[in-house]
Amino acid sequence: MKIVKKRLDELKKPERNIRLHTDKQIKEFRRSIEMFGQIRPIVIDENNVILAGNGLAETLRSMGRTEADCYVVTGLTENEKKKLMLADNRIFDLGVDDMAAFDAFILELKDDLDIPGFDEDMLKSLVMDSDEADELISDYGIIPEERIQEIKTTEEKYEARDEEAAKKAIEHIPVKPPIQIPEEVREAAGYEAPFQAEEVEHRYILCPKCGERIWL
Repeated sequence: MKIVKKRLDELKKPERNIRLHTDKQIKEFRRSIEMFGQIRPIVIDENNVILAGNGLAETLRSMGRTEADCYVVTGLTENEKKKLMLADNRIFDLGVDDMAAFDAFILELKDDLDIPGFDEDMLKSLVMDSDEADELISDYGIIPEERIQEIKTTEEKYEARDEEAAKKAIEHIPVKPPIQIPEEVREAAGYEAPFQAEEVEHRYILCPKCGERIWL
């Protein structure tokens, strides 16, 4: 495989990219490049269109880089280029982590856990000893004093609001029009005069806390 240097401003994004690159991914890409350099080439066709490595190219541009290592693939049809893009993204996803090997690596690294793509605090939690774990668990659920005061202030504000709402709450009795009985129904029932059925009124009050109806 022959790797060539290409100017980043010469590289072209494909018309459609299979993979969307989040801000977090670009940030971790950048950390990786700063730590290890560019460890894989950007794959392009003979027209400098990127077939694999759009996120890498975007990261290099954001870092102010002007050149990148590239591998030029030639002689592919347009369909083959699309299939290459699909395969490059999908095959990577089919891999499965060996968690035993992962744990062994983390243990061997000990306190040196600044690894692009991973949260350092999370990795440290995997290798902490029992005493450290017990201390962490004992602190779980303890609320800082400033947070306690914030909660109290918020509670007092809502209590005052509820009291004010309770003072303004009034009983409401809905009044609905009487039900009109159709003429054919009155005749069938033997009524000679127009008849109206009185509908039972239901009374309720509004709950000062939640505003729900409480039926009486």
